[in-house]
Amino acid sequence: MFIELHIIQSFPPTNLNRDDMNQPKDCEFGGVRRARISSQCLKRAIRTSTPFKETIQVTPGMRTRRFMRLFKPRLIAAGKPEEETETVIKASTTIYAGLDSKNDEFSSVLVFLSDKEIQKMEKAMLENWDTILEAVQKKKGKFPKDALKKALKKQVLGEIIKQTQGRTSAPDIALFGRMLADNPELGMDAACQVAHAISTHAVKMDTDFFTAVEELAKPDETGAAMMDIAGFNCACFYRYARLDWQQLTKNLAGDTDLARRTAEAFLRASEAAMPTGKKSSHDNYTRPVFMLAVVRKEHSAGWSLVNAFEKPVWPWGGSGLVEPSVLALDRYWNDLCQFYGTQTVKAIAVALQPTLKPKELSETLSSAIKPSLDAWVQTMLDELQG
Repeated sequence: MFIELHIIQSFPPTNLNRDDMNQPKDCEFGGVRRARISSQCLKRAIRTSTPFKETIQVTPGMRTRRFMRLFKPRLIAAGKPEEETETVIKASTTIYAGLDSKNDEFSSVLVFLSDKEIQKMEKAMLENWDTILEAVQKKKGKFPKDALKKALKKQVLGEIIKQTQGRTSAPDIALFGRMLADNPELGMDAACQVAHAISTHAVKMDTDFFTAVEELAKPDETGAAMMDIAGFNCACFYRYARLDWQQLTKNLAGDTDLARRTAEAFLRASEAAMPTGKKSSHDNYTRPVFMLAVVRKEHSAGWSLVNAFEKPVWPWGGSGLVEPSVLALDRYWNDLCQFYGTQTVKAIAVALQPTLKPKELSETLSSAIKPSLDAWVQTMLDELQG
């Protein structure tokens, strides 16, 4: 089964997700510029949110390149000499993910590790300590990837691969997957796909000119201490994500209880999680105004509703942008249902903020409105239980 999420969320002046020029990310869709929040930004907001961590009830994964910082305190606490410890960590990093060419305390790529994998890697280093040091000594203190990998992969990585291949104890790794080019056996197919969020309407990027005051200036000293500009926009976004229940359960080694908690955590965090860009400057904590969740049968094709907004919505009659966005999504959903049928749909649930009461919402969606967030979540979980 699959769970699909369709979320409408409106923001006041914000810079939720910046590009390399510190401007809000954007894109062109339907022939006009749209505000955009990258999928990577949304996924991080979900996995690091308080509702996600509180619901999964286990240690989430860790993304890092700092193997030295991660393992050195552990190995020294186990009684190993500092110099040998650094050598062992660098050699282990080399065969796991490769060393950074400019800083050998970093891995060459960002690695996503579960708590159990970190423990297994520490154990592998300790159990193969002398073997690792001997292999490095033969290479005269160098860390050539291919040579070390050939010499040490079986001892250091063999048990880790055996125990973790295709499964993880970290719900966020199970959801969002992992790719490791040097050791594809440790890769994992994501159970969840998250689309870039885009505005339902055309957006003009705005610029805020601001100054800072010098508070120790004398009365005859005028002018600002500094002046600068910052980009922002206001937008109503459409967000789409799709969760594969079977893949999630498989990634979590068949632990259906943990998979269920992970699905619940994903639902709750998708509602509550917020990108943190410029949060101190904008205080952008608004909540979604509309959420449609759909449970589909196994092997069914996904239905993103983004093309409901290929023609940008417009605030007709002083309605604002939220209501026409919800109604555009409603119309498009019913058009797809009429054309493709609803054989793959097991259940739908709508969460609607009480202040939003679109008069023209179809019977299909209005009849699926739940009285609370908890009821909305529970409707989806009941289908997974079944």
